[in-house]
Parts: sequence; C-alpha cells; structure tokens
Amino acid sequence: MATKTFSASEVKKHNSAKSCWVIHNNFVYDVTSFVEDHPGGEEYILDHAGTDISLIMKDELSHFHSEGAYEMLDELRIGALDAPTLRQRPTATKTTVEDETDAYLKPTDLTADKKTKFLDLSQPLLWQLWNSDFTKAFYLEQVHIPRHLSGSAKIFGSPYLEFFTKTPWYMIPVFWLPVIAYNAHKSLEMGVAADQVATLFLAGIAGWTLAEYAIHRFLFHLDDLLPESTFSLVAHFLLHGIHHYLPMDRLRLVMPPALAVALAIPLNKLVHAFVPEAQAFALMAGLIFGYVLYDMTHYYLHHAKVFKLHFKEMKTYHLAHHYKNFEGGYGITSKIWDKVFNTELQL
Repeated sequence: MATKTFSASEVKKHNSAKSCWVIHNNFVYDVTSFVEDHPGGEEYILDHAGTDISLIMKDELSHFHSEGAYEMLDELRIGALDAPTLRQRPTATKTTVEDETDAYLKPTDLTADKKTKFLDLSQPLLWQLWNSDFTKAFYLEQVHIPRHLSGSAKIFGSPYLEFFTKTPWYMIPVFWLPVIAYNAHKSLEMGVAADQVATLFLAGIAGWTLAEYAIHRFLFHLDDLLPESTFSLVAHFLLHGIHHYLPMDRLRLVMPPALAVALAIPLNKLVHAFVPEAQAFALMAGLIFGYVLYDMTHYYLHHAKVFKLHFKEMKTYHLAHHYKNFEGGYGITSKIWDKVFNTELQL
C-alpha cells in the first residue's frame, strides 16, 4: 500500500490541540491524541505544532526522548512529505522517505516485531500475560518501555471486572479523608491534647516520605528478586508494572483503595505495636494524609501544567524515572531519601 503524502503547507494547518500534526525526518505524524498526555506537558508539542520537530527530538537539553518515545511516535505516523516539498527542503538531496536511516526511528521490521511482540494493547492484557511464555528478563525489558494509548487499556475482558480496575484521582481523597478524620478524632477522644495530636499528625506526614520511598523501591521495584514464573510477572504487572508500561493512563495511576488498604493494614499494626494506642491513631492519621498528598502529587506531576516552584523540578525528575532510568529516582514528593540512600537521578 502506497504511503500517503502531504505538503508542508498542509501539515502547517494542523497546529492546534484539536488537530496537531508534526514532521519528523520527512514523515508526517498526527499526535493529536498524545498532546494532553505528553510527559513534558502539552506546551512542548503545541509550541511546535505543524512544524518539523526532527532537531528538537534530538536535542536532549531541550527535552530527553527515550527509545520508547520514538516507538510511540512511530505508531502515530500517517504519511510522508510529498516530492515537491522534499525537493524544496535543504536536506532533500541527502534524505528521502525511501532511504530514511535515522537511528532512532526506522520503519518497523514486521518479522522482527513478531518475534519480540509483547502485549497487544487492543486486547485484554491480563489474559495475554497469564498465557505468555515470557522470560523475566524479556518481561522486565518490555514493561519498562513506556507505551501510549488514547484512553485506558483493558485488563479484563469482562466489563464488570474492568470497572474495578480503574481509579479516578478524586477517589483517593473521597475514600481516605474520612479515615483520616476518624483516626484524628479517636486520638482526641482518648484524651490526647490537641497540640500533641497536631505534632503527631505532622510527624506522620514526614514519616510517610520514608514509607513512600521504601514502598516504591523495595516493593514496586523488586525486579531483581522477582521469581521466574508467570504468576510473579502477573503480580508485578498489576502492582506497578502497568504504570511503567502505560505511564500516562489516567485511570491506572493512583493506587486503588483495595490495594492501599492491603498495604495500610500491616503499617497500622506496626504503628500500634510500637506507639501507645491513643497516640498511634494521630500518627496514622498523618501517615495516611501523607499518602493522600503523595498520590495527588503523583497524578499532578503526570497530568498537569505544574507550578514552577518545586513541582516543575519534581515533574522532570519523576518523568526521568519513567523515560530515562527506572532504577533510581524513587521519590515522588521530594528527592530527600534518594539523596540519603544514593539513588538520586542526575539529570
């Protein structure tokens, strides 16, 4: 099937969030579906909508692009520049659609692609993974290459089961704020002074930052100790792997309450085992509030045009964890524990 061609003037007309096209190495891409989900923010795309982004994509100082980014771009290709446009371009005599040799973006080799195929995003993911014969090494390599899908991928084939796999961001405060209020009230009810409750609450928030780091590094990224079994891969995928595989999926980003409760129960028992009961309730209120701040911050970093103070730096830092090096940069709300434990990403 012949490649559809476009003139540069045609591409230039598609320069808004409603219809956004770009040129990369003489190919044309419709990136409209990706504008809102671009990790660096939609402004990075819209500033260059309708233009050639070849040099921008190679400029790591402007915005780092991983191998996965080029794979996602390849999926959005709709055609190529036409012959008259190519003849007018400075590099037309050296580079054409037919002899494209860019090291980052080559036409997909269908034979090789079949051999290295991971998951089909158009089909329920869990069944594919459960029936796969992936090795741990292959799975970990593939699941940490970010993919993009407009909307949410299906985990189950059943719409009923699928409903319970999706968590809108606002469910976190709706579910947990009453729990926080209950714990704080319980502490006051048991005779703890209000100023002491406030102090314990703040201590809980501070303590959460360490819990955040530990859970992310030693539970979510327990990659090296993962057993070589399909069950282990499925568990890893559901726990955190899917977030690295589809980092911009809005409904698979915050922690589902069921999973959060499962993690909170042993933490609650631990706190109550070492802290007097009345004070333990106040401390747990702060810990849970710290978690809520963490999950809201996490969503904010992925999907908002963030404030420059602190959050801009943390957005860049966290997205580097996804798109540059997942074996570091475990802090979401701050870098403090990455600095302490020498896992800070150098950007």
